[in-house]
Amino acid sequence: TSCFTPNGRSGGERNRLLLARLFLKPSNLLILDEPTNDLDVETLELLEELIDGYQGTVLLVSHDRQFVDNTVTECWIFEGGGKIGRYIGGYHDARAQQEQHLATKQPMAKKNEEVIAPKAEIVKRGSSKLSYKLQRELEQLPGQLEDLEAKLEALQAQVADAAFFSQPHEQTQKVLADLSQAEQELEQAFERWEYLEGLKNGA
Repeated sequence: TSCFTPNGRSGGERNRLLLARLFLKPSNLLILDEPTNDLDVETLELLEELIDGYQGTVLLVSHDRQFVDNTVTECWIFEGGGKIGRYIGGYHDARAQQEQHLATKQPMAKKNEEVIAPKAEIVKRGSSKLSYKLQRELEQLPGQLEDLEAKLEALQAQVADAAFFSQPHEQTQKVLADLSQAEQELEQAFERWEYLEGLKNGA
């Protein structure tokens, strides 16, 4: 009885060899487009290990949510209208931050309509002089912006720490939610400052 033994490597073996060669080449940037396509489980696990141990930056495009959760530290998501959202963590972290952002943005938008609408009348009347209340608000905004920037930098430093994502999930989610909120507060404060400066200068 004869036994046929193939001389060539299997598809999985070839893929693992290609990955090994790719990651052994000296580099500080890798761009991977849908790298999980046609990979068996063993090769997929090897790819995740190689990305985790890579000392440079890896940019990857993938529809494999679990793979994204297992490998990335920041997600860039196309959100329509030419806008790209940047979120700390994997896919599910990004989705949670998106939902948090929408939840805070909708009531804030309604509040801004109520606050800004009457002030628009000031512009229509052609007055470039702020009321005492608005002048006081404008004077206080630079200090508020500094405080918000300091808060944001502190939260960003926490997230950038190598041990951040090894903490309990509830703890990391709270920090990420605080980070998203701080970004929104800073953006809104800056927009308010620009708006009041425009009123002051008669723009």
